[in-house]
Amino acid sequence: MTEQILDAAEHLFSRDGLYGVTLKDVAERVGVHHTLVNYYFKDKQTLFDAVIARRAGVTSSARMQALDAYEQASGGKPTVEGALRAFLDTDLDLYSRGGEAWKNYGALGALMSNTRHGATLMDQHFDPVVLRLVGLLKQAMPDAADEDIFWGYHFVTGALMLTLARTGRIDRLSGGLCRSDDYEAVKARMATFMAAGFKAVCKPRKGTRKASG
Repeated sequence: MTEQILDAAEHLFSRDGLYGVTLKDVAERVGVHHTLVNYYFKDKQTLFDAVIARRAGVTSSARMQALDAYEQASGGKPTVEGALRAFLDTDLDLYSRGGEAWKNYGALGALMSNTRHGATLMDQHFDPVVLRLVGLLKQAMPDAADEDIFWGYHFVTGALMLTLARTGRIDRLSGGLCRSDDYEAVKARMATFMAAGFKAVCKPRKGTRKASG
């Protein structure tokens, strides 16, 4: 029953956000009385946090393993694009191959990333893997200013969240050439695009000489 409740809540929260859903809405989607939802989850906030936590460990663990494997494969000499691919492609694969439930989770993550409480949950669940990526980017660009690397990550995660939101806007703008749910098309382009941005923006710290390449 807990999984059914979480699935229903995930679907509704991904569509209407935390404040647009009630426990009664969740109960109706499951087909039970709302008191049963209250039995498992004392309030809506507790349910929302449980929905986020359920898949956060999966995606964080997968990306951490990919980053570790990439660093080992690179012989301690990572590239910007290689590090981004380990981080982004691994996550996009989960949403591409995990079915509608994972797509709902991605949309929910996009919604929550723009709220104060959501940002707190992001800190709690995703900081270690993000800082692991930042560490690899610093290895790849040892002369870059730290603030430029963090701004670069900020822009990367913004693009990822917009992608996971699946708003359909790019579908309409492109006249159907692009689809919001075409994660394979995103995967083929995003890391390369973002790597070029990092290289263009990142500047040597004072007192250092920018490395060639």
